[in-house]
Amino acid sequence: MTRPLARPGKRRGPGGKLPGMTHSPDADAHSGITPLEFRQTLGRFASGVTIITAQDGEQRRGMTASAFVSVSLTPPLVLVSVDRRAHMHGLLAEPEVTHFGVNVLGANQRHLSDHFAGRPGPEESVPWFMHESVPLLGGTIAQLVCRKEQVIAAGDHTLYMGFVEYSRYTDDDPLLYFRGQYHELG
Repeated sequence: MTRPLARPGKRRGPGGKLPGMTHSPDADAHSGITPLEFRQTLGRFASGVTIITAQDGEQRRGMTASAFVSVSLTPPLVLVSVDRRAHMHGLLAEPEVTHFGVNVLGANQRHLSDHFAGRPGPEESVPWFMHESVPLLGGTIAQLVCRKEQVIAAGDHTLYMGFVEYSRYTDDDPLLYFRGQYHELG
């Protein structure tokens, strides 16, 4: 059973805040919260872990991303949010990069998340394979090949919407990310 935090018309705490909620005097004047507060708040949302992959000339590239979402079943659309400072941002922005891969990590693939989040291990430990011209990661619990459909500027990130042309999945358990740490089901 869930309860609303505050019923419409009920008095909230000082400044209209819910009791127990925090607010920083350093908050952005437009949003009311600091980037750190926003990050910590969003960290309470458990998510799966994905590796976004694309071909960069002769090189295969990947980036760990938890900001991934399905958009539509018909047509099959997904969206990934990429920080503008990330190498993957520049790569996906290239007109000749028409496709990207989405690889959903399994519970035993924490090392791949670390590898593509800037803490690389040996390159030979990455189980690359190609599906047509898109690099994917072997052993992941789900894989998608997406045709880049739309690019949307959104603050300090860019949203890349993709039309899913290929997918496969297993019934293995996912790797989860919550409060800045990896978790497994169960």
